Amino acid sequence: MSDEEHHFEAKGDAGASKTYPQQAGTIRKNAYIVIKNRPCKVVEVSTSKTGKHGHAKCHFVGIDIFTGKKLEDIVPSSHNCDVPHVNRTDYQLIDISEDGFVSLLTETGGTKDDLKLPSDESLLSQVTCMQIKDGFAEGKDLVVSVMSSMGEEQICGLKDIGPK
Repeated sequence: MSDEEHHFEAKGDAGASKTYPQQAGTIRKNAYIVIKNRPCKVVEVSTSKTGKHGHAKCHFVGIDIFTGKKLEDIVPSSHNCDVPHVNRTDYQLIDISEDGFVSLLTETGGTKDDLKLPSDESLLSQVTCMQIKDGFAEGKDLVVSVMSSMGEEQICGLKDIGPK
């Protein structure tokens, strides 16, 4: 067994988990939770009393943080739920390509070119594609907020930091 060579694929996230467990009874409104393998922001939590032979149950209503769809789940309050790691990062907007991809300046001075402008059907995004394009066309210095969770990223905010 020891004379065999083992090859491992290199992953950029060093094997870090996309979620962490948390007891269902401790999750409150405005927290994040995974419902049907989607990262959601909890908008409503209700807890039912224990039945004759059972557990108290938590009823979660969440809004998908990327699509804006409403999802629901019922979990025994003593069981663990998956909670997504959600990060929000600000980047300065450098350029917008014709195919809708944005070029962003990172804190280290590099560029990030793998993000598309938010589509107008993504309900949760308060920022529309047109707001970003119009501000950029006017020559404004724009900073976009990018939310990332569970391997997905999306532009979710926009700040004007003055003219170029």
